[in-house]
Amino acid sequence: MEALRHIPQFALDVFRLCVWLLLLLAIFVPLERLCALHPQKVFRKAFFTDLAYYFLSSLLPKLLLILPMTLIAFAVHRVRPGAMYSWVAGMPPLMRFAAAMIVGEVGFYWGHRWMHEVPLLWRFHEIHHSAEEVDWLVNTRAHPVDLVFTRLCGFVPMYLLGLAQPLGNTVDLVPVLVTLGGTIWGFFIHANLRWRFGWLEWMVSTPAFHHWHHTKDGPEYVNKNYAAMMPWVDKCFGTFYLPKNRWPAKYGIEAPMAPGLAGQLLQPFAGRPSA
Repeated sequence: MEALRHIPQFALDVFRLCVWLLLLLAIFVPLERLCALHPQKVFRKAFFTDLAYYFLSSLLPKLLLILPMTLIAFAVHRVRPGAMYSWVAGMPPLMRFAAAMIVGEVGFYWGHRWMHEVPLLWRFHEIHHSAEEVDWLVNTRAHPVDLVFTRLCGFVPMYLLGLAQPLGNTVDLVPVLVTLGGTIWGFFIHANLRWRFGWLEWMVSTPAFHHWHHTKDGPEYVNKNYAAMMPWVDKCFGTFYLPKNRWPAKYGIEAPMAPGLAGQLLQPFAGRPSA
């Protein structure tokens, strides 16, 4: 352990990501072989591009979020009504965490929905939807602008309501746990698994719920199921869709997408490649 203190932080972050990657491979590869929804190879089309996104999406957004989150924390600290924030800070930790999960989920829902409905934002988000074969690793295929925007939409309401403490003397675990839980669950709901969970699918997002979000079966099925973890949020806002005995037949987008990582990162700024 003493030797780890002399390793640069970036190298430690990469090492941790490699360990997590091995763990994710050990969990999802066997499950997707035994319980596959659609037959596809482990090293499917664009696997290595998505592997590059795994590292990029884990390392870059937290750097890009430092400045906006610092400004938000400063603004909240200046304008917050002290009595309300003191009351929220005094809530039992589990209650505050549960409230933060719900508030963050609603914020993420609208951030995600805007990524679909605002053409400029869609240019970044369509990279995630360009996957024609969906499995656990597709969770990481996302442009940094996409990740930063949706995370801000989830974090800002938590900070404004005092459910996360941006300027405390210690690290507030609430936003950390919300982010960690959402990330881990994201791998599961993208997984190529044919499992169904009955009535639980109304309460907690599942592969069936999220695969319909990625469908390319027809215009009547798209722009549904925006929630990350709580499908009832979609039910509240009229975007819930989950048939009992059907799965999407195909995934992806109609527009052309650059084939590699560099081209995809630049495409939202430079326009579409030739079909």
